[in-house]
Amino acid sequence: MKKIISSISAVATLAVLFVMPLEAGAKEMSGKDLAFNRKLGNCLACHMIVGGGQPGNIAPPLVAMKARFTRDALRAQIWDATAKNPNSMMPPFGKHKALTEGQIDKITDYIHTL
Repeated sequence: MKKIISSISAVATLAVLFVMPLEAGAKEMSGKDLAFNRKLGNCLACHMIVGGGQPGNIAPPLVAMKARFTRDALRAQIWDATAKNPNSMMPPFGKHKALTEGQIDKITDYIHTL
């Protein structure tokens, strides 16, 4: 019984950590931070982005984005690239809930400025 209570307590602690607001002084991640983060957006795994280290080359470079996409079309692409191309190698970040709505919005806003 103690083991079950201990497990429940550990799960509850983790749940609190994930829903608590940022601690005082902690920096909220920007769209660029998210896009460059290897554990989150990870755009650099496939795309070249100016200022990004060790970019991938299996996807188009992210340049002239306002000329190529409306903001809504870009967000839809990030949300689920397989909607337009079922064979896309790009992960469906929103559809699979790999990123939150807010993270997708921040990444979209950043990428759209390139």
